[in-house]
Amino acid sequence: GGHIMVPVTLLAISIMWFPVALFFLGKGEAKGTGFATGLVGGVTIVAGILQTIVNQDPWIGALLVVYGFFYCSVAHALLAGQEDLRSMGNVSLTVAIISVVYVIFSLTGGPVLENGKQLIPQSNFLALAAAGYTALYIMVWLFTYGRFPGKVLGISLMVWTVVGLWLPGFWLLSTNQLPF
Repeated sequence: GGHIMVPVTLLAISIMWFPVALFFLGKGEAKGTGFATGLVGGVTIVAGILQTIVNQDPWIGALLVVYGFFYCSVAHALLAGQEDLRSMGNVSLTVAIISVVYVIFSLTGGPVLENGKQLIPQSNFLALAAAGYTALYIMVWLFTYGRFPGKVLGISLMVWTVVGLWLPGFWLLSTNQLPF
């Protein structure tokens, strides 16, 4: 299928989310977590570029590239031992705003063009996933400004690893389609 990079990327992203969640819950240390996060960021960016160019799917490709850049900013913060995380939080806020647009277009589908083609398909599952990602990115932003508890962020990341990464990833691998 044309989306085969997507489930691979979803499972790869969990290699960042779950360890970062555990890190926020006080398990693990910054540099090892940062290294894994950097690997995931790089893979996500490459996957987004491939999704755009090879699979002619800039809709999903752009989202992966943007998320990959955020993961790299998290990796940098962890590897550099940054005390002030607001710059990372500002990247998270930017990605949250982009994610809201994905929620809207996923609910409605893109406009139908004169030739009857619709570049952005309607997808209830992608809308749900993007809404969950939006919530997480806002939590990260608030956390970096000292306005959200790290433990709650950690638990939220674990829950959304299951719902927003593993569920669609394994569903796509086994059926070549999203759950709904």
